[in-house]
Amino acid sequence: MRLREFFRRTQPDVLIAYTIKPVIYGSIAGKCAGIPRICSMITGLGYAYGRHDWKARMVHRIVERLYRASLKHNYRVFFQNPDDLRLFLERGFVDARQAVLINGSGVDVDRFRPQPIPDSVSFLMIARLIRSKGIREYAEAARVLKNKYENVSFRIVGGFDEGNPSAITRDELQRWTNGGALEYWGEMADVRGAIAASAVYVLPSYREGMPRTVLEAMAMARPVITTDVPGCRETVTGGVNGLLVPPRDGAALAGAMEYFIRNPAEIAAMGRRGRDIAVERFDVHKVNRDIMHAMGI
Repeated sequence: MRLREFFRRTQPDVLIAYTIKPVIYGSIAGKCAGIPRICSMITGLGYAYGRHDWKARMVHRIVERLYRASLKHNYRVFFQNPDDLRLFLERGFVDARQAVLINGSGVDVDRFRPQPIPDSVSFLMIARLIRSKGIREYAEAARVLKNKYENVSFRIVGGFDEGNPSAITRDELQRWTNGGALEYWGEMADVRGAIAASAVYVLPSYREGMPRTVLEAMAMARPVITTDVPGCRETVTGGVNGLLVPPRDGAALAGAMEYFIRNPAEIAAMGRRGRDIAVERFDVHKVNRDIMHAMGI
């Protein structure tokens, strides 16, 4: 109701909403307020699709009804990976005339520029501290590798999300850092310094829309280790600009990380190719141009 009143006061010509609650509430409120052109961006499927317990299944059913009710009012619905687009078409949330596939949210390749690779091998993960980002697998891989390679560093940047049902607790993170495997660098408004200080970027997520941190690391010429799941696999070609591993597999993740420890020359080579891909496919100006064109602006 507050959104509807706000829209009625401001009378926008076009609405674009992204992330699940703004998409659902914004689309319904926008329709009630008479906004002539409503658009949404699906940036991932979140908790309802990432877990299989009874609570997630209940949320899943509610979310599907809300998506179906709200998206029918949309002029365009943007998807950041083909798997999410296919799912929404199959479930009847959208039709083919509405759906537009884009290359994520893009990355500012002028702001995120290549930086020299540090002399020592180090790994970085940037994510909200929730299980579905693969943080436990990262911690497990770090513990295994730290016992073999004392001089290798494993860092994590991100904030706690204590309201999330799959949140990592402060005590759990403290145990990882006390054990010496992980370095916790806290939450950062500007992650460029953390990326520059690390050699390889890691995101073992269970599912994404398209992870912006991966694009930022690629733009800064860092190779990426990520999972072969929707949203993540669109960013990495195995052996070209990084490595793909199965989700929820700490041993496979450790193996991919060890590859770079044993083959440090590959870090710079894959990083350069990642930068080229970021410029060619994921430049935010190109992505924005595609979005604006599809919105009729």
